[in-house]
Amino acid sequence: MREVIGVYDAPRGHWVGDGFPVRSLFSHPTHGADVSPFLLLDYAGPADFPPADKPRGVDVHPHKGFETVTIVFEGEVEHHDSTGAGGKIGPGDVQWMTAASGILHKEFHSREFTKAGGRFEIVQLWVNLPAKDKGAEPGYQTLTAADIPTVELDGGAGKARVIAGELQGAKGPAKTFTPVNLWDVRLQAGKAATLTPPDGHTVMVVVLSGAVRVNGEETLRDAEFARLSREGGSFTIEAERDAKVLVLTGKPIDEPVVMHGPFVMNTVDEIREAIVDFQSGRFGEIAA
Repeated sequence: MREVIGVYDAPRGHWVGDGFPVRSLFSHPTHGADVSPFLLLDYAGPADFPPADKPRGVDVHPHKGFETVTIVFEGEVEHHDSTGAGGKIGPGDVQWMTAASGILHKEFHSREFTKAGGRFEIVQLWVNLPAKDKGAEPGYQTLTAADIPTVELDGGAGKARVIAGELQGAKGPAKTFTPVNLWDVRLQAGKAATLTPPDGHTVMVVVLSGAVRVNGEETLRDAEFARLSREGGSFTIEAERDAKVLVLTGKPIDEPVVMHGPFVMNTVDEIREAIVDFQSGRFGEIAA
């Protein structure tokens, strides 16, 4: 059985733009190669927004060298980027944006959500790209709730949506450069599920709400996560009360990581090059 290596509390929150009150549950600067191939997980909300006339969010900004994954639980997000892609995602939907060689994008609360106000809750995950793929063409995938398969967990423990990778024969719709599993799990109080990620994968259990015990040892509550050993086969998660959990597994990328704001490369020189590319307009533009 996999060993629980560490349990981590939620840090103090901060704002991204004026629309995303986030807690960065983990990041490469904080946890280093232990979380590879993942770089960052921001948990935005839950927060209640009053009705407004002007959408809240983050205006045009660049990314290069990795992928962003945005999962909406409540509320709506509108996205536009320099590939020409864009659209609105709502509860249960996911957007998977590959920045790779460079992209500009902006993300705001949808106009409808802005006008009505309400509860807002999303997660944004950053996934690194290996050096050979950092120069790939940027791209965008919209994964609607209807696209994402759901599996029933053994023993009536709950359900899991397979966003990426595979679980119990169900394959997630996300196309990924790096081998990862991303499972959106709902557990019922008093029930336990046994999960078996691939050996060699980084494994993290992120509790968004509720309370679970991992391997009968460690209890995780709202906005906490556990990191498990990369070997050892299965692990169990038992819900002490109804729980909303993300399980992330991924093949580590054994390469240097240099992060500078929205750029993630392998060397400082590549970061300098990314900055020059952005300032020179090589990331394209977003149509009005």
